[in-house]
Amino acid sequence: MAPEKLTREAVVEQALALGDEEGVDAVTIRRLAGRLGVTPMALYWHFKHKDELMSALAEHAMSGVTAELSPGDPWRVRLRVMVEAAVRVLRDHPCLPDLLTKLPDKHDVDSFRRATEAALDVLSEAGFTLREGFHISSYLLNGAIALVKGQPVCPSDASDAEEAEARRQARLRMESLPAGRFPRMVAYGATYAEQPDIDRYYTFGVDLLLAGVEAMAERRTGPSGEPAG
Repeated sequence: MAPEKLTREAVVEQALALGDEEGVDAVTIRRLAGRLGVTPMALYWHFKHKDELMSALAEHAMSGVTAELSPGDPWRVRLRVMVEAAVRVLRDHPCLPDLLTKLPDKHDVDSFRRATEAALDVLSEAGFTLREGFHISSYLLNGAIALVKGQPVCPSDASDAEEAEARRQARLRMESLPAGRFPRMVAYGATYAEQPDIDRYYTFGVDLLLAGVEAMAERRTGPSGEPAG
């Protein structure tokens, strides 16, 4: 790509693709320049240093988290839309969980600030204080990251053969445990014989994350949404 035709967006898209393929640590100015066919100096026109590039990756990837929000929807619906969107983005970009945990301050990223503001608005409507809402939004993001990083058995980019072998090895490890001490874990090992339902895993995980928030909100306001007591 000719340096004069190199756009900031093209750099970000290629950096994100490199991170998804090889991990976020692989995204360096030198590696990215080689991928784009330019000198490292050409990239410094767009980004002063790697931290600025990393923030731009997060901005690009997280920009859709609030895109589908409808202000007229109940707070529970809006919160679920945001969490599901965050999980979807994290699944689409395998490097993003590590990137978000390594950013010095995620709130320097505009799309992250917009998502946080939207979450605080939703959670205020649910009856939480701003401090509580901020803690809850952090918990939900960390929960979404853990959900993606803990996807069953092996990474989503593994081949069918690699996935099947990983499940076989996991089953052997579980079933080799002393049955007298760990009967439930040994029994669970048999579940590795079947390919996991990944969509069900994520649906269950999002339900689990939101259930606690919804239960706490209901204890404060009652099922009708009015203040309890």
